[in-house]
Amino acid sequence: MSEGLAIESLSHFYGERAVVTDLSLRVGPGELVCLLGPSGCGKTTTLRIAAGLEAVRHGRVRLNGRLVSGDGVHIPPEQRHVGFLFQDYALFPHLTVRANVEFGLDALPRPERRQRAVEMLAQVGMSDYADAWPHQLSGGQQQRVGLARALAPRPGLMLLDEPFSGLDKRLRDQIRDETLGVLKASRVATLMVTHDPEEAMFMADRIAVMRDGRIVQLDSPTALYNRPADPFVASFFGEVNVLPATVRQGGVHTPLGQFSAGNLPDGASAQVVVRPEALSVRPAADGAAVIRAARLLGHATLLHLTIDTPGQQPCALRCRQGGDAIPGEGERVALSVTPGHVFVFPAPA
Repeated sequence: MSEGLAIESLSHFYGERAVVTDLSLRVGPGELVCLLGPSGCGKTTTLRIAAGLEAVRHGRVRLNGRLVSGDGVHIPPEQRHVGFLFQDYALFPHLTVRANVEFGLDALPRPERRQRAVEMLAQVGMSDYADAWPHQLSGGQQQRVGLARALAPRPGLMLLDEPFSGLDKRLRDQIRDETLGVLKASRVATLMVTHDPEEAMFMADRIAVMRDGRIVQLDSPTALYNRPADPFVASFFGEVNVLPATVRQGGVHTPLGQFSAGNLPDGASAQVVVRPEALSVRPAADGAAVIRAARLLGHATLLHLTIDTPGQQPCALRCRQGGDAIPGEGERVALSVTPGHVFVFPAPA
C-alpha cells in the first residue's frame, strides 16, 4: 500500500518506560481504522507520532508513500498535510465560523478560500451559521465546524482523538453518524482513537485493540466480536461470564455444558468465556438456574442468575436477552446456550 498511512515497527519510550512496542499498522484511502484500548495502552502516543507531534524513536511512518518520520527524518506536522479533530475542537473564538473553516487555506486566492469554506459548511450542515461566532454554537455544532475546518485543505490523513467524548449520548450518536458519512464521502484515510468499544464498532472498518503498547488483534468489528484472539479482546466488547475448566478428551465441561477445546491439549487449564447474550432462559420448575435479579435496560433485560446443581459449587452468571417477559426474582429457569458466543482460551499463566 503506497497511499494512506503506514506505521512500520514503531517503538516509543518515555524515559525507560516503553509505551509502544513493535507496532505496525496501515490505513488505506477511504478507510477508517480505530485504535481501541484502555487508558495508558499507547493509542494516543501512536496518534501523536502519526501526526508528527512526537518524533519516532524506533520505526518509520510513511504518508502516501513519503517517509515522514524515522531513519533520521522528521517532517513537522504543518508540512504533513494532516487534518486533526480532537475533543475540544479548538475553534478560534475571534473568528466567525466561515473564517475558522478558511483558516489553513492561505495558499488559495480569497474567492477560492471562501468557496471551499462554503462547500465544507454545506457538507456538514452548517451553512446557516457561516457568520456566527463559536461561542454561539452548541457542542455538536462546534464539532461539525471543526470537522469542516480539518477537511477543507483536503488532507491526506485525518486523525481523530476521542472527538465525541464531550457530547451527551443522544447527540453523540447523531454527530458520529454524520461525521462518518462526511469522512467516507471525502475518501480520506482516517485514524481514530477511542476507549469506547461501541463507538469503535460503529465507526471503524478495522479496529486495532491495544494493550500495554501492543496491538493484540487487528480485524473488522465483526471478526473481533465473533472471533476474539484472547479473553482481553472478548471482554473489551462487553461484559462476559468467565468459567474455569480443564481440557478432557478435546473438550471442556462447564455448568453450561460441554464445549470444544479447539487445539488445547488434554489436561490443560482453560478459561471458558461466555457472552451474556449467548444465554437464554425459559421458566421451568425443574430448571438448573434461579433468577437472583432482573433489570430492564430498555432494549434488553439483564438477568443475574445462579446455577445451583446439587453437589457442585454454585455458579453465578449474567444473561442478557430481549423480550417483554421478565422473569421474577427467585424464579427457576432452564438455560440454553448459543455455542457461537462461547470461547475457550488457555488459562492465564
